Amino acid sequence: MHQAYAVVAVTGVVLVTLLLGALGLRISRTTSDFYVASRTVGPRLNAAAISGEYLSAASFLGIAGLVLLQGPDLLWYPVGYTAGYLVLLVLVAAPLRRSGAYTLSDFAEARLESRPARRLAGVFVVGIGWLYLLPQLQGAGLTLEITTGAPDWVGGLLVAVVVTGAVAAGGMRSITFVQAFQYWLKLTALLVPVLFLAAAWVADGTPRARFDAPAVLREHTTVRLDDTVRVALDAPLTVTVTGRVDSRSYEDRSVTLGEGVHHVEAGTTLGLPAGARVPERAPGDGDARRGALGWSGPLAGGHDGHRLYATYGLILATFLGTMGLPHVAVRFYTSPNGRAARRTTLVVLGLVGAFYLLPPVYGALGRIYAPELALTDAADAAVLVLPDRVVGGLTGDLLGALLAGGAFAAFLSTASGLTMAVAGVLHQDVLPSRGVRHFRLAPPLAMAVPLGLSAVATKVPVADAVGLAFAVSASSFCPLLVLGIWWRGLTPPGAVAGLLTGGGAALTAVLATRAGLAPEGWPHTLMAWPAVWSVPLGFLTMVTVSLATPRRVPPGTQALMARLHLPEGLTSPRPAAEAEGHTGGSGNRAPDVGTGSRE
Repeated sequence: MHQAYAVVAVTGVVLVTLLLGALGLRISRTTSDFYVASRTVGPRLNAAAISGEYLSAASFLGIAGLVLLQGPDLLWYPVGYTAGYLVLLVLVAAPLRRSGAYTLSDFAEARLESRPARRLAGVFVVGIGWLYLLPQLQGAGLTLEITTGAPDWVGGLLVAVVVTGAVAAGGMRSITFVQAFQYWLKLTALLVPVLFLAAAWVADGTPRARFDAPAVLREHTTVRLDDTVRVALDAPLTVTVTGRVDSRSYEDRSVTLGEGVHHVEAGTTLGLPAGARVPERAPGDGDARRGALGWSGPLAGGHDGHRLYATYGLILATFLGTMGLPHVAVRFYTSPNGRAARRTTLVVLGLVGAFYLLPPVYGALGRIYAPELALTDAADAAVLVLPDRVVGGLTGDLLGALLAGGAFAAFLSTASGLTMAVAGVLHQDVLPSRGVRHFRLAPPLAMAVPLGLSAVATKVPVADAVGLAFAVSASSFCPLLVLGIWWRGLTPPGAVAGLLTGGGAALTAVLATRAGLAPEGWPHTLMAWPAVWSVPLGFLTMVTVSLATPRRVPPGTQALMARLHLPEGLTSPRPAAEAEGHTGGSGNRAPDVGTGSRE
């Protein structure tokens, strides 16, 4: 019965998304409508939309899963995700709006007067967007698999179809309303169940979660391992085994595993008795998260070997990566002016901060009621399984359905913003025509690659996958935006060299780590958490090459810098066509969706 409730909840979220997308189809007429909602989105609506697209699968599912595994150490993730908006507020928000660009690629071309810089920025927008889209599709598959029993590919396909339709129908106007609605749905979906869960925990008299000791099962639990793992026991443990352990086959047989490391093959089912400690996965299973993030730990020990360094890598990636995320940056182009962009950022800080109070509670409760998820590497499912574990009955089913709907809203809202950002680049720089029909070809192209990758790259924790996108963003667009806005001496060769060196190094490092190519010890740590060195590398390269090419400073730099930093009323008035919603704020003619022309 609980599956039926979940299906109803997910169906409701999908229908509302499609209805709002249809509304966008009716009101989107011009280029500005499709790309930046004609720059008329007020701070409150825009802040809700930004929060809706920013709070992704990593926020809704991944944070709770990481807290279940690592405890308070992993609170650096939500702290970094939120604090990134402080950096964006101080350094980027208002000038980015005043640039009048439609996309980060437009900003790069306007600031540097360079088509190669624009193309390279577009490549990074697409790459970061695809990295970020992948966990949204995987999280959707996980949600539907747990709540409805559907195959894991169904959720990703459903998100892809719905998002592609909504973006193609109305562009930015359409997804603004979608994302604002979905923020409040996500907040409600986490807040209401957590009140019931906390009340049940208090009434149950269960001790608080302890992260300084092994997790203990409250009742007999059956665990199926989908992957081959090595588990470490610090004391003998009697389990019921169906499958292969230590190269021996068993069929529903009671086996006592001695102290030490044991090899459990994929497909094996273990029956663990009540009161037993949950076996810990031994180092060498390829899980880069475990033992890597004790914030005050020494610079040695653990799988990655150097935990304090890893923490600083996480902090830099999340603090500095937010400003360069394409789906976040494009939102500030929709504000009416720089002042509205700043107010929007302040409201976002409040909305995002309120949301991030909730996932850690689910992680702590998961440590008590569903600790075996750490063994099966399914910690991301903690949010979804807790209502049934803690409350149960009809109430648990309804709360689980609400969480399923909220989780699906997270995937849809973030995927919408990312698809819009990637589609904008593809439409302007890849597709041969600029007409409205060709814009509507761009969203399917933007979604095709991550949808294909989601079927291949499985078992990547959603928060980890999003962390990869943050690291690349912090190493590429952060230097470009900060130097482009605040330093007159930035040249096109410097920007291109910095993007390639910083962003390229971060991307290569994280992909090599995920592919298992990084050796243990310091090399693994440096490549798994590259922001500590890749962000300074990006800045240093841009500055050094720019200083070496002073004659390449664009001739229009003085005028553009004045536009970025002076209030709107003190710079030259907007062209008349822009006031009608047909051009970008820079004064350059933007692609006109209605006519298919571009000048």
